[in-house]
Amino acid sequence: MRLSEHIYSTITSIRGPLLFIDEVFTARIGEVVRVHSPDGRIMDGEVLKIDAKTVLIQVYGETRGLDIENTSIVFADTVKKAPLSTDIIGRIFNGSFAPIDGLPMFIPEKWSPITGFPINPSARARPEEFIETGFSVIDGLNTLVKGQKLPIFSCAGLPSKEVAAGMLKNAIIPPVLPLAKGGEGGFVNRGKGDFVVVFVAIGLTYHEYSFYMNILGEMKGGFVAFVNMADEPVMERLLAPRFALASAEYLAFEKGMDVLVVITDMTNYCDALREVSTAREELPGRRGYPGYMYSDLASIYERAGRIKGIPGSVTMLPIVTMPEDDITHPIPDLTGYITEGQIVLNRELHQKGIFPPVDVLPSLSRLMQRGIGEGHTRGDHRKIANDLYKYYAKGRDLRRLEAIVGRDGMTDSDRQMLDFADAFEREFVNQRMERRDVNETLDIGLNILKRFSLEVR
Repeated sequence: MRLSEHIYSTITSIRGPLLFIDEVFTARIGEVVRVHSPDGRIMDGEVLKIDAKTVLIQVYGETRGLDIENTSIVFADTVKKAPLSTDIIGRIFNGSFAPIDGLPMFIPEKWSPITGFPINPSARARPEEFIETGFSVIDGLNTLVKGQKLPIFSCAGLPSKEVAAGMLKNAIIPPVLPLAKGGEGGFVNRGKGDFVVVFVAIGLTYHEYSFYMNILGEMKGGFVAFVNMADEPVMERLLAPRFALASAEYLAFEKGMDVLVVITDMTNYCDALREVSTAREELPGRRGYPGYMYSDLASIYERAGRIKGIPGSVTMLPIVTMPEDDITHPIPDLTGYITEGQIVLNRELHQKGIFPPVDVLPSLSRLMQRGIGEGHTRGDHRKIANDLYKYYAKGRDLRRLEAIVGRDGMTDSDRQMLDFADAFEREFVNQRMERRDVNETLDIGLNILKRFSLEVR
């Protein structure tokens, strides 16, 4: 029976979190609905699929207790929107943007669609300002710049959450940056309030939740967190990064802040996307993931960037756990197509006790060249990075020869390269949880080169 213009009680089937509604005359994909249960609960939901007059709805919550006859659905005639205000800074929310830090909900300054608005390619500004992560292997050899999207590819059992924690606590815009082009030269100081980290955690276990909450508790403002647990509704895993990016865009492009978005773990997001696609009975693609996963990931990753004439920026560091350690798996494969490089964690380095266990050779930052050198980091940055990479690559290659002929069967120069590779991993890559600024990073690299008589040319 149709009760009014947008209220229906024509549920034909309930399958877990999915409701099938018949005789619906006005609905649209992504439309927000409210589900009124017989016991008085009101839950949000979203239109997933429309087939003639039958609509499939995903409920954000527990559907136990719902029945076909006494449950009503209200169509809100609007898409999902995020409440936005600078008061979100220092707060922790769940995947549906409800506070979970014990504080009351803030008063929004505005509401904005969580899908955001695409940046006109002609309006995009070139990413070319350095962001310091505190990790030598990233700052020195795979430099992150404002507006870039640089994923971290991990494997099961590797310390990706510790790397994410290091990013949360240590990432900064260096306090002294060059004036914009056209200025009189010199430098300008930026206040600490201009930089904010937006943290998104998707599908956490209780152990991971406890770990990240302790990290967030140590931070003194300058962050916004969206935390989704593994036992919470699957749709919240799809909503959390979109709420986070809507918040990041607001802080960056309306409030002029530089925002770093750290997302962990995009594999949980893609698994949720596959689960919803299966519920919609869509034709699966590679490994059961939907064929539109590329465009869906692009709708998230491409929200990073800078806009000409606007001081703020959105920089993204998504963490991807590669299933079966396979970098050709659809999730890291499609992520690599969209983003501007990758940081790859290595199991062998982790077994050696090296942290962060970043494998230098397959790692790459395609925009690094624009964010280093005089006026950004240091004038000798490029030369040091090139030599470190070159000699480490030689040392790594010679390890295979060593396994065949033994160290005694190698020349003195080859043994020198082997020693250099060991020193590079032990002293440059490995830094435990200590923070290094970019000058300290470059000095360490330069000292290793000089020690082995490999002068920077």
